Amino acid sequence: RLDDAPWAPLKLASGCDRRCTFCAIPQFRGSFVSRRPSDVLHEGQWLAQQGVKELFLVSENSTSYGKDLGDIRLLETLLPELAAIDGIERVRVSYLQPAETRPDLLKVIATTPGVTPYFDLSFQHASNAVLRRMKRFGDPESFLGLLEQIRGYAPEAGVRSNVIVGFPGETEEDLQILTDFLVAARMDVTGVFGYSDEEGTEAAGFDDSLKLDADEIRARVEHVNELVEELTAQRAEERIGEQVVVLVEEVEDGEILGRAAHQGPEVDGMTSLEGDVEGVRPGDLVSATVIASEGVDLVAEVNG
Repeated sequence: RLDDAPWAPLKLASGCDRRCTFCAIPQFRGSFVSRRPSDVLHEGQWLAQQGVKELFLVSENSTSYGKDLGDIRLLETLLPELAAIDGIERVRVSYLQPAETRPDLLKVIATTPGVTPYFDLSFQHASNAVLRRMKRFGDPESFLGLLEQIRGYAPEAGVRSNVIVGFPGETEEDLQILTDFLVAARMDVTGVFGYSDEEGTEAAGFDDSLKLDADEIRARVEHVNELVEELTAQRAEERIGEQVVVLVEEVEDGEILGRAAHQGPEVDGMTSLEGDVEGVRPGDLVSATVIASEGVDLVAEVNG
């Protein structure tokens, strides 16, 4: 523990067995290795004793957890056990591979008490042609179908993703497919990254004729970023009137900031609390009603 924040990361695994053409992680972190469930549980219990209220499960690919231990469904059984730890109020999972997100895992994350219905889905793109060159799988129909399943279980679920713009061979049509998907997906947060060669990756060795000019990549990133800013602001506005439980992180000069269930640590926006906030401290979980939005951030009034 390097700080006294009411949340803490909890490592599920290290490394990655996927061979995405843009990514060098397998080269310097090696193959995917799951931590044993008993080790994860013991660390979760220790963190709870240190005052942690939210466990943030991290790995390069959480949907692969357990496959090297002989049970690909291990996460489905581990999540309820983590949520049952005395003192733990929330368990949040990061980095889910869309093509590996099993229906049972989706249901457990969306419906288990104490597990936050939060889906960090690494779509990376929506055009099937671009995804194939990335050595990934999917298309707008399958991705939107996945989101429909999630919202069928938990209509207010949080969804975030990252996309890469300007990947070698990306056409204007591919870019349009991506932007159409983003409009339809209604995600809470989307990170937009411009492609650049990473030493040692397969994509770095692609024929130069496939590679887009740096200025063109910048222009495409700017275009998609502008769209995403508008879409995520609209999604936040849609949450006005929702009932939320806010994990308080900061209390300073009368300003109280925390995160609702759909907001992951550090990157997904914050919720500011108003109303009867006397005595509220970091680590408290406060029931409130969303009354306004500012970009991806929310303003919520404490329930009486």
